[in-house]
Amino acid sequence: MAKLYFYYSAMNAGKTTTLLQSSYNYNERGLSTLLFKPKIDNRDGEHISSRIGLSSEAVLFENDFDFFEYVKSLKIDHACLLIDEAQFLTKAQVFELTRVVDELNIPILCYGLRSDFQGEPFEGSTYLLTLADSLIELKTICYCGRKASMNMRIDAEGKPVKYGAKIEIGGNARYAAMCRKHFFESLRNM
Repeated sequence: MAKLYFYYSAMNAGKTTTLLQSSYNYNERGLSTLLFKPKIDNRDGEHISSRIGLSSEAVLFENDFDFFEYVKSLKIDHACLLIDEAQFLTKAQVFELTRVVDELNIPILCYGLRSDFQGEPFEGSTYLLTLADSLIELKTICYCGRKASMNMRIDAEGKPVKYGAKIEIGGNARYAAMCRKHFFESLRNM
C-alpha cells in the first residue's frame, strides 16, 4: 500500500539532500521517480539542488497545478513522487496528493517547513500534518545546541527580521534555524 509521507524540519536540516538521496535510491534499483518543486522557488530553474551539490530535474508547479490529473495522464509508471518545498502546496493540492496515493497507489514523499519566519504555519504543511500517513521530523540544531524547530529570517547583517512577506525564497544568507526559546527571545529583543 502506498503512503503519503511528510518530512519536515526547520531550515538547513538537509531536507533537499534527503529527497535527492531517496530519488537516487529508487533509481539505483531501476525504479522511476518524478520530482516536483514550486515554480516560486526560482533558484536553479527546473532543478532541485541541495547545499552539498546534489541536483536533479524537477517538474515545476504553481497553485493551479493538479497533481492527480497530471500523474494520471502520464504514460510512464513512476515508483515514487517526491516534492520539495512542500510547504508551498495548497490545501487542494494536498488533497490531490492523497488521491494519487489512494487511487493510483503511488507513494509520495513531501519535504518542507512547518512554519514561516513569524512562527505561522504554511497552508501546505498544515494539511500535510493532518493528512499524511507518516510524519518524519528531520532534525537540525540552534546555535545553542538545542533542537531547532523555528526559522528566523535575518537581514544582511544577520539581525532578525520581524515583518515582511510570508514567502521570501532564500537559504543560509536569509534564514537561521533556531530553537523556540531563542526564536522568541530574538523577536522580543528587537
